Amino acid sequence: MSRTALRICPLCEATCGLTLTIEGTRVTKARGDRDDVFSKGFICPKGASFGAADGDPDRLRTPLVRENGELREATWDEAFDAVAAGLRPVVEEHGPHAVGVVLGNPNVHTMAGALYPPVLLAGLRTHSLFTASTVDQMPKHVSSGLLYGDAVAIPVPDLDRTDHLLLLGANPLESNGSLCTAPDFPGKLKALKARGGTLTVVDPRRTRTAKLADRHVAIRPGTDALLLAAMAYVLFEERLVDLGELAPQVQGVDELADALRDFSPEAASRSCDVAADVIRDLARELAAAPTAAVYGRIGSCTVPHGTLASWLVDVLNILTGNLDRPGGALFPLSATDKAPRPAGPGRGFALGRWHSRVSGHPEAKGELPLSALAEEIDTATGEGSPVRALIAVATNPVLSAPDGDRLDKALGSLDFMVSVDPYLNETSRHAHVVLPPPPPSQAPHFDFAFNTFAVHNQVRYSPAAVPLEPGRMAETEILARLVLAATGMHGADPGAVDALVIDQTLGKAVTDPHAPVHGRDPGELAAALTGDSGPERRLDMMLRLGPYGDGFGARPDGLTLEKVLAHPHGIDLGPLTPRLPQPLKTRSGRIELLPEPIAGDLPRLREALRERSAGFVLIGRRHLRSNNSWLHNVPALTGGSNRCTLHIHPEDAERLGLTDGAPVRVRGAGGAVTAPVEVTDGIRRGVVSLPHGWGHDRPGTRMSHAALDPGVNVNQLLDGSLLDPLSGNAVLNGVPVELTSTS
Repeated sequence: MSRTALRICPLCEATCGLTLTIEGTRVTKARGDRDDVFSKGFICPKGASFGAADGDPDRLRTPLVRENGELREATWDEAFDAVAAGLRPVVEEHGPHAVGVVLGNPNVHTMAGALYPPVLLAGLRTHSLFTASTVDQMPKHVSSGLLYGDAVAIPVPDLDRTDHLLLLGANPLESNGSLCTAPDFPGKLKALKARGGTLTVVDPRRTRTAKLADRHVAIRPGTDALLLAAMAYVLFEERLVDLGELAPQVQGVDELADALRDFSPEAASRSCDVAADVIRDLARELAAAPTAAVYGRIGSCTVPHGTLASWLVDVLNILTGNLDRPGGALFPLSATDKAPRPAGPGRGFALGRWHSRVSGHPEAKGELPLSALAEEIDTATGEGSPVRALIAVATNPVLSAPDGDRLDKALGSLDFMVSVDPYLNETSRHAHVVLPPPPPSQAPHFDFAFNTFAVHNQVRYSPAAVPLEPGRMAETEILARLVLAATGMHGADPGAVDALVIDQTLGKAVTDPHAPVHGRDPGELAAALTGDSGPERRLDMMLRLGPYGDGFGARPDGLTLEKVLAHPHGIDLGPLTPRLPQPLKTRSGRIELLPEPIAGDLPRLREALRERSAGFVLIGRRHLRSNNSWLHNVPALTGGSNRCTLHIHPEDAERLGLTDGAPVRVRGAGGAVTAPVEVTDGIRRGVVSLPHGWGHDRPGTRMSHAALDPGVNVNQLLDGSLLDPLSGNAVLNGVPVELTSTS
């Protein structure tokens, strides 16, 4: 007998609502939930394959513990005993920074991943934190921190109302959007054009998104910041700057004009390979549009000037008066955000509060560059202890970080490693303990992270669609027990972690004069929380204290967990609205248009005006049926266009004697790989492209389908030395490479 259940898709940032068909405990079908208040029935191939990903037979079902060099199945008690025995001696002998924590991309796609790592980090007090953000989006966090005083105050394009959209380094028809949570991004772009709006795409490849555009600008990879700076120059030169209602909120306009005086379109044109008149047209069209938004993503983040490019995206929105207005770029307001406080100066945002031990990289947002993880493990020189133990949660840096070969060896030298992962993959195979979470159908879901970037305010919660199988442990309990084992409280009730967070949060809230619960008894408030588990009680607390919450009865019409559960398709909280100056946390209480770290990095960008590589440069690419390295073990999501091939322009292929399907050797600073050629005029001359997340050919893994067509690890071409200095983000695009035919 089959039944249906609702579930928010956890396989990408679009967070679409799904209707699952379930037979017994097996998901047999997934379709779009037409009544979902956010996605309205949209589904992509990843969501349609939810059942296959959920039921993958290679998913681990029981913990693994290393014994005599081999991993064996173990009980949960044995596994956590081993975790405590492995981690605590390292902390006690070498200090907390000797324990590294690595958090991967899938971590933000689970409810547990949002709730427990912050508690783990607070308990450990380690500075050795590495995440996927520094191979992806850290430049945007840093630029937002410097502009607005808050690293997570990231404005998103108002896709449903804008008249003009300029996209850089983004391919949402394949990726479904990123740092811009938008189900049916393709439909929103088509609707933009249907209402007479304009879509401009800046990308070295003629992607599916670029094919939809009114104008496609095939920029030289890595030069996005130069193009944007030249556009800002035009706005100043032609007196097109119009801050509108933003003017009282902004400081540093005149200083910015002076700082950009060298970045004329004519000066930038040679490096970015975009004609000066095209750059001027882009700036004029942006200024003339009734409403407009500039949006840049991974292609403009993972470059040598990623933070400057991310900053200039917002600068253009500000100079044209399009920040914080409908049809422009707006700040979302999630249901679990902190309730808005009165506007005023804040503590600001600081970089470099500590530095990495070996190369002295400054921290950003509490993180060190993932590119530095290997040297922090395998290099003894420098003050303090190397990383001797590692906690890896939903991460595969052997494939996602530069120079996976070096990291692979470094992981094998650790005193102890614990991995929370459903697979034995290229990274978790090194662990002394592997803790496998259950499949997503057996877990509740709430998008804490992605709702803060959503293009429409809404709230949705999915209880588990399938009961937890016997022998499985909920991911929330796994991570709660990991917190206890790592912080010297092994054996305590895992519910104590949630209780501690609730007590601390409510204890702080009742002393806050701006909180709706000011002056009340925290014990009474805790007793009022609903939910069948500690995580649900925490969610109820966050909803009640949040911007739409009931304030524990202070606002009877406000949100609670019970109210959200009563609306299984979600609750529409309305379109994004102007919010300034409330989100600003800068010391001045205003948008600081030219913060000192940005001004200090501009000379490096001026030097780039004179740079141009004569050889090939490499860029990555995303496939619609892929998401980094996670989904290559699902047969329905591999094959077809989702292949690990080297894209090269026909003229370049002919010059090198390369033919379609022939092998080519690609060499970079970190090593070399051999991949089949795919000749296409969809990429500009002088540029080649390999997709990210492949290289499933290392021994000791248990990903049988991925191993059948392993592909090559594009990040092995990198040695980890190229970083954006402000954010520590790895440079993955615009990297020089050499090509050699091997046929």
